[in-house]
Amino acid sequence: MFDLIRNYQLDIMLLLCGACGVLAILLFFTRFLSASRKKILILMELVAFFLLWFDRMAYIYSGNPTFTGFVMVRLSNFFVFFLTSAIVLGFNLYLTDWLMDEGGKERAPFLLRIVQFMSITGLFLAVISAFTGLYYYFDNNNVYHRGDGFLIAYVIPVVGPVLQFIEIHKNKKLFSRLIYTSLVLYIFVPIACGILQIFTYGISIVNMAMTLVSIFLYFYTYLDINDKAEHAHRLEMEGLQEQQESMHRLFDQTAMAFVKAVEKKDEFSEGHSAKVAYYARRLAREAGKNDEECEKVYYAALLHDVGQIGIPDEVINSEEELTEEELAIVRQQPEIARDILSNITEYPYLGIGAYASRECYDGSGYPEGLSGEEIPELGRIIAVADAYVSMTSKQRFRDARPDFLVREAFVKGAGEQFDPLYANLMVKILDQDSGEEMKKDAAKVEEEFTSEAYRDFVSNGIPLTGQYRAVSFDCEKTSEGYFAPSLILYDAFDGRVHRDSKTIAEYGYQEYAELWFDGKNVLTAGRNIEVSEVSEAEVAKVPTKAAYSVYAGKYEDHLQLFLSSPEGCYKVIVALLGSSNGAYVSLTGEHCRIRNIKVTETETKIKEGDIKRIADWISYTDRLEADLKNLQIESPRSDATEGIPVTDGLKLRFHTMTFPTADLVWHCPYLLLFSSDNGRVDGENYKEYAFLKLNGEDNGSNENAKNVFRMHRDDRFPGWEGWKEAGHKGMECEISFARKKNRIVIKTENLGICIENETEILNGNENVYAALTGDQCALTDIRVMEG
Repeated sequence: MFDLIRNYQLDIMLLLCGACGVLAILLFFTRFLSASRKKILILMELVAFFLLWFDRMAYIYSGNPTFTGFVMVRLSNFFVFFLTSAIVLGFNLYLTDWLMDEGGKERAPFLLRIVQFMSITGLFLAVISAFTGLYYYFDNNNVYHRGDGFLIAYVIPVVGPVLQFIEIHKNKKLFSRLIYTSLVLYIFVPIACGILQIFTYGISIVNMAMTLVSIFLYFYTYLDINDKAEHAHRLEMEGLQEQQESMHRLFDQTAMAFVKAVEKKDEFSEGHSAKVAYYARRLAREAGKNDEECEKVYYAALLHDVGQIGIPDEVINSEEELTEEELAIVRQQPEIARDILSNITEYPYLGIGAYASRECYDGSGYPEGLSGEEIPELGRIIAVADAYVSMTSKQRFRDARPDFLVREAFVKGAGEQFDPLYANLMVKILDQDSGEEMKKDAAKVEEEFTSEAYRDFVSNGIPLTGQYRAVSFDCEKTSEGYFAPSLILYDAFDGRVHRDSKTIAEYGYQEYAELWFDGKNVLTAGRNIEVSEVSEAEVAKVPTKAAYSVYAGKYEDHLQLFLSSPEGCYKVIVALLGSSNGAYVSLTGEHCRIRNIKVTETETKIKEGDIKRIADWISYTDRLEADLKNLQIESPRSDATEGIPVTDGLKLRFHTMTFPTADLVWHCPYLLLFSSDNGRVDGENYKEYAFLKLNGEDNGSNENAKNVFRMHRDDRFPGWEGWKEAGHKGMECEISFARKKNRIVIKTENLGICIENETEILNGNENVYAALTGDQCALTDIRVMEG
């Protein structure tokens, strides 16, 4: 190692000199340092430059007998020893400046003052040595030799830095990690090299090390300044961000306060705008909008109804149907909102959204009767969110509508009242949310209630499924007269009992039977009922200490209930209209208080044969059977045809009939595009690529495939009521397939609903199958025609 340095020492010195010279020039133009720090660093780089330069000259002219050699050897060695102490002095000035400037010290620390004195003393000793030979002398051949006091020259470069390090360590918290590292290197690298220098004659390790750490000191200082600049920038950005967030919070709070003040005019609108804003932002996110766009949608939706402030209270709170004049006043709301929001010039989109939120996609809206893409997108999004919140909220003249009917309204209104893109997205949001919400609502059964007149109060519905539910309660008489608790068996979209004809139709309410705990019953819409007295042991499946218990479940189109009470134990079987019908049980009674109501879902599942059949199975598949087995599909995707390999030119033709009890537009055939090991739906390694409903719905893309779905309704479409009526009567359908490698185009048209879906299969699977399924419909005469 030392031989390598010795052989290339002059080149290394020249390289380090050049680096110091360049850095001195750069420091001259540097602006990121204080004037005093800048001068000291320039001084240190120049001292390091000349130290190594003269050290190099000493080696070059050593042994040169000429006059020039005589002068250069002596001059060079003098400056080497002189500048060695100057290096220590310059570093001492650097530390002093740092501690007084950034450390806040009023004067230089004591140890640094000692080092400063030692450094100045070293400068004088270097001058004395030049005339006395204290450190070195030259022979007749002009060759350098160490003098008797040679080691004295290394006292200052060793002791001085040790004292400096003590001071640095005492004030460690004042230095950044980078600066602290550079200072430690600056001190200990030359000390280590100084010790080696004693044993390595002929190599200037110390001087090269001092020059090298001087270079590093510059770079570490530069990096530290960068860190500080970045930190300052980060603080500034954080300050700006906090300021923006503060302004955002202020705007949000102001907007919410304004909205709440407006909504005070109508008790039925309280909280409406916040819900609309939530769903509008969710629609925007589902449509792929970025965060900034979603925020714009949110605030435009939040403030879209502020025009209500200009509508007279007597119009808003009218208890009767509005007159034409009053309706004209209400229709001024978008213009009032635009006029108010146009004053917020920083956010012009607020007024645009409010003004366009009452327009309809088919041009039947107001205030301008815009249609399609003429309506600003903000208005199209808000219209869908507003309609959803309105339909699912209690209004002055009606209760909230169930999700089933709301979903159907968006399916029907897509392309008419609503932008089809956002109507379909709302349907998907409903599909994501409504199932769990309905389960939660259905489970909210009261713990206690009183019913004086019969059915004066009826509990929320308890859903009956293929898994037994246990219900227990206590009952006490409240007044004179006939006293008895009872049960109502029924189906409804919202899982509740309804009485007036309007809500019965709206919620699809069907009442199957009424039951009493003494065995009495009334059969209404059920096809048949059978009540038999049973032993207590047969009813003891309900683990309860309550006086009354019910153990009930459903299998296909039959219900079975075990009733236990002080009046006796009974088994009840009820035949429903069909297996697609849902079923709920609600508690009620006469002159009684029902307490301690508990509902438990057991782990016991009902199997075929567990319930005695008391009515024939209703079949809608008694038709011609062609290439595939006829199907009767009782609930969404409860059955499906076997998979048909998809080839170019494949066609499927079939007859479909919707069940007489079905009344929603998606009670129709569905098509699945998939792959599985056995070619069956839900088979091993099942992957679904596309899911289409013939009423014009789809499930979009997924991780297995990208789908581009197109649907429109042409002049042949008879309207939704006509379309449903045709489904009940039965109609012929055809689906065609065009395939090229991993791209499959599906086309179908039925009664003016034209569907085209292009599927790109992402994994390139060649074994792709199509299968027919559906909801509450029968599929018969299924023909497969290969291309």
